[in-house]
Amino acid sequence: MTEDSTQPPEPAAAKPARPVNRWGIGTLSALQIVLLTAILAALNYLGGQHYSRADLSRDGAYSLSPATTRYLASEAVTGRTEPVKWIIAFRRGPGSSPFYERVRALAEEYQRLSGGKIELEIVDPLRSPDRTQQVTETYGLTLVRDIVIIDARSDDSAVTSGDAQGIRTLNPHIKIITADDLVLYELVSAGGEGVRQRRPTGFQGEDVLTARLVEAIEGRPRQMLFIADKSGVDAGSDDSPAATLQKTLRYQNIDLRGIGISGLADIPEDAEGVAIVAPRYDFTEEEIAVLDRYWNRPRAALLVVLGAGETPPNLRAFLRRYGVTPRRDRVITASDGRAISTVRASFTYGVDFLEDLAGQATVFEGGSSSLEIRAGTDEELLNRRIFPMALIEVAPGYWGETKFAEGSVEFDEREDHKGPLFLAAGVIRGAASDDRFAGETSRMMIISNADFLDPSNQRAENLDFLASSVNWMVGRESLAGIGPRSLGTYKLPILDAQVSFINRVNLFFLPAFLLVIGGFVWSSRRA
Repeated sequence: MTEDSTQPPEPAAAKPARPVNRWGIGTLSALQIVLLTAILAALNYLGGQHYSRADLSRDGAYSLSPATTRYLASEAVTGRTEPVKWIIAFRRGPGSSPFYERVRALAEEYQRLSGGKIELEIVDPLRSPDRTQQVTETYGLTLVRDIVIIDARSDDSAVTSGDAQGIRTLNPHIKIITADDLVLYELVSAGGEGVRQRRPTGFQGEDVLTARLVEAIEGRPRQMLFIADKSGVDAGSDDSPAATLQKTLRYQNIDLRGIGISGLADIPEDAEGVAIVAPRYDFTEEEIAVLDRYWNRPRAALLVVLGAGETPPNLRAFLRRYGVTPRRDRVITASDGRAISTVRASFTYGVDFLEDLAGQATVFEGGSSSLEIRAGTDEELLNRRIFPMALIEVAPGYWGETKFAEGSVEFDEREDHKGPLFLAAGVIRGAASDDRFAGETSRMMIISNADFLDPSNQRAENLDFLASSVNWMVGRESLAGIGPRSLGTYKLPILDAQVSFINRVNLFFLPAFLLVIGGFVWSSRRA
């Protein structure tokens, strides 16, 4: 018989199984664990040393403004030999301040952006009574409860000092901030007739913290004089334009003090600047001479805020000598045959201290007059080293109406002023472009609208412009730019039926939905 060629061959004998090398597997597993631990440790170290923070809140509540960021990077902070000490003594837990987390997060941002020039310590008076007692004894406090201490002393000077009458005063380089200073309140009805209570409506933490930091570092507020006897505003009212100017400057560590120029021989030497706001009465020739002598000092700062309409003649002539002439007009536009004096404008480009605001649109309500600016074309001004520049330009569609009082709402090219129109101008006297003499320049700011200081017409960008202008005039450009924004509280208008529906969804429907999902998962696993 022949062998069937289709029969499959017999399978080969199976090789014997290799013994499991448990020591090798164990060693490899241990090596992998060690390497993974080393990688995680390295990533954790790198993440702790090199990281970036992102503020994902809708209103940027945990980010510092450009003005504060720029100040923290300035020589005033980074050039210090001793760091500024911050102590936050806030209670945590039940009964604590609702703004504790915001204050802590902001303080950590200050510390991070200062490059190590701010040392931050957070103390809970309830959990750290020993440290709390040390703080109270060091700073002479009777009680530490929700406060921030900023200590910018660069030497061993005493915390407090006394005068001949035994009155103790705090060192000017130490500032104490209470929790109430950081919060905006309003009085609301509490149910009973005539019963009112305070309710928090906003948070101004960065405003206060930056202002107190500047005060602590500089030691004393700078003095700016307000020519009160020529002004047409009520300096004593809490809601007057002068009060708005005073409050704005106070946050820049500048103290605005009223003074009369009548009979004054010279502007005091300790004055950092002079403010002329909404002048109603003209200056005499002797008073103009006082302004001239002040302006021709090696370093002077002059803020002029004009009302709409006629500028006093002598003051107008003084400004014209330095390249800026207030016009006798009213900036308006027309709509449906009606004159509209609310002016839309924008901040100009090319000016260093307006870098953050350049190109941004704004609105000036009330009355505005235009300014004629002889910028860069007048040889007589160049020879005297006078450099005027435009800062706020009116939007197209407006003109300077010279017969506004007569009710005219049509542009007359023979009498009226066409665009471009300007509402603000700056003037530099001296060699500002030369670093050797930049500190010896005089600077002037002219704004042809005084109504923007009225509390009912205030806009954040205009107040930022005012603060930046003043800081530029006094040679403190590091604080120029967009300033802090106060955070407000909001109410949701929810009806009782809507509240009831939300409660039912949270208490019944959501748990029931999760229970159904859990049942499906359990059933699928059993199958």
